[in-house]
Amino acid sequence: MYQTFTMDLAGRTLKIDVNRVGKQANGCAFIQYGETTVLSTATASEKPREGIDFFPLSVEYEEKLYAVGKIPGGFNKREGKASENAILTSRVIDRPMRPLFPKDYRNDVTLNNMVMSVDPACRPELVAMLGASIATCISDIPFDGPCAMTQIGLIDGEFVVNPSQEQWKNGDLNLTVASTTEKVIMIEAGANEVPEEKMIEAIYKAHEINQTIIAFINKIVAEVGKTKHEYTSCAIPAEMFEAMKAIVTPEEMETAVFTDDKQTREENIRNITEKFEEAFAENEEWLAILGEAVYQYEKKTVRKMILKDHKRPDGREITQIRPLAAEVDLIPRVHGSAMFTRGQTQICNVCTLAPLSEVQKIDGLDENEVNKRYMHHYNFPSYSVGETKPSRGPGRREIGHGALAERALVPVLPTEEEFPYAIRTVSETFESNGSTSMASTCASCMSLMAAGVPIKKMVAGISCGLVTGDTDDDYVLLTDIQGLEDFFGDMDFKVTGTTEGITAIQMDIKIHGLTRDIVESAIARCREARLFIMDTCMKPAISAPRTEVGQYAPKIIQIQINPEKIGDVVGQRGKTINAIIEKTGVKIDISDEGAVSVCGTDKAKMDEAVNMIKIITTDFEEGQVFTGKVVSIKEFGAFIEFAPSKEGMVHISKISKERINRVEDVLTLGDTVTVVCLGKDKMGRISFSMKDVAQQ
Repeated sequence: MYQTFTMDLAGRTLKIDVNRVGKQANGCAFIQYGETTVLSTATASEKPREGIDFFPLSVEYEEKLYAVGKIPGGFNKREGKASENAILTSRVIDRPMRPLFPKDYRNDVTLNNMVMSVDPACRPELVAMLGASIATCISDIPFDGPCAMTQIGLIDGEFVVNPSQEQWKNGDLNLTVASTTEKVIMIEAGANEVPEEKMIEAIYKAHEINQTIIAFINKIVAEVGKTKHEYTSCAIPAEMFEAMKAIVTPEEMETAVFTDDKQTREENIRNITEKFEEAFAENEEWLAILGEAVYQYEKKTVRKMILKDHKRPDGREITQIRPLAAEVDLIPRVHGSAMFTRGQTQICNVCTLAPLSEVQKIDGLDENEVNKRYMHHYNFPSYSVGETKPSRGPGRREIGHGALAERALVPVLPTEEEFPYAIRTVSETFESNGSTSMASTCASCMSLMAAGVPIKKMVAGISCGLVTGDTDDDYVLLTDIQGLEDFFGDMDFKVTGTTEGITAIQMDIKIHGLTRDIVESAIARCREARLFIMDTCMKPAISAPRTEVGQYAPKIIQIQINPEKIGDVVGQRGKTINAIIEKTGVKIDISDEGAVSVCGTDKAKMDEAVNMIKIITTDFEEGQVFTGKVVSIKEFGAFIEFAPSKEGMVHISKISKERINRVEDVLTLGDTVTVVCLGKDKMGRISFSMKDVAQQ
């Protein structure tokens, strides 16, 4: 017999069914919020996976299009690989939950969340986040939960708890906060220049609500939770560490690690590893875990020196940013390009402009088709970290980094009316040693300005790290963390924004939460750093958007026509508009409201296309002068095509001032002539005159 648990959450009912479905999973929650339904399961393997030095956690978010009454597009007619939104949602679920599993746990764990119905008032991503936590908490899988998540929107200056899909799209804040019973454990945000103080207020409003959800989860666990199973610990034996310290002293390890050059450090660690391999040649058990043991030794050394002595591996001060450099226009012929360098992290970004017809169309869990006008893509090739492996397309990390930089810049983009272009920026990672997503934000901002995109304000980003001690007030914040400080530290707190406020946040941690002092200090530190980056690096390279798009970028002319005339421009089966496109080589987009965008690179051809459209949509009046081509000759006169699919007739008596017997005496097919409109004849046709042109 299954059990049902309910609570009121932000004015809607959250309902959990346990032991109703999915009984063979370690834990299963059949969860409804409003009418949004998600099946969340947590499953673990019976034994640890051999030969690995990490926790093998997989988080899946499955979007079923039947949830919104759609049949998938394409030939296959079934769901395929995960969408970008599904991947990003999986990452948001993974980040707060991963640190709560035991660090020495090596059993495979899969958290699966299947969206089965969507109520537009209750976002399915939030329901899946809660479902994953509940399913894991009631399972027998070791987990130091519960954790809960709340989303906060900002509408007309007021916070909205767990906003609807529509409020989420149109508000000034998209904030997701995960918490344990005491601390914030994950923050993800997109914001329309929300001030730091307002952001902190929103974070802790969500944290407060999370406590009510955690109490609800604890009640469920008390009634139906399983006893956590025993597992084989994969921790490094203490005696092995002692043996390693006898071979390489902590002072020698410190000397090897503390250098500002990544390659030198890696070579030093390789040499130390070889010493250990030689010393432990007879101990197969220790050799099997030597890589993890060296990593832990290196980690303890770095953390001790940062925490106790405030000494960073590359010798920087705690608040010091690595050397900065920026330049624009390094790639010829592209529409815009910029390169941003911070220490050994280097990003080249290229901007491409196109007509609005090239926006990305997304078929997802939304009632309407979603169009994405701005696209930011991020690439991370193996050479950027001195490795070799084949490229298999973007992985979850690349998609996540691209989405973060995209979210950072969306608030400052011009509207479609102000700048009628689809925009794509691509960040190519040339070199990586920490926080390439923040370098991508800086490079993308400069690339957009170089391309002539009239962004409203400059955006920069920086990452703040953390090393903690044994108590909540024993910690050190690190500005601009490099790769080693990210790997061995406790936090990667990325913040992007303008001089006015925050546009995006992404916070990853490896510990069981952050105090409010740490959150507030990290946000303040990031503001100080991003303003420094703008003033000392980005503005000297390019201080404002260029007033025009580049030589090789498409130009766009916009005109407004009467919506009732759209059919005249398009023509039967697109004949008229295709004729204009074929003749001029331009691209034409027409909105339902009659906004016409003519896109091309040849100004004369664009003007020609615009003139044709104006002719087609103008009500003809006596006295108007046109230039056209002779397309048909009859005994009584000639037909002149003065715009695609638009013709008028010149009667034989109106061709020449002198009397002529045959039209062919003056005109031949294909001739270009200038005519004046005489109005319409008795048959309703447009009547032209050639001989009266000079009189106009």
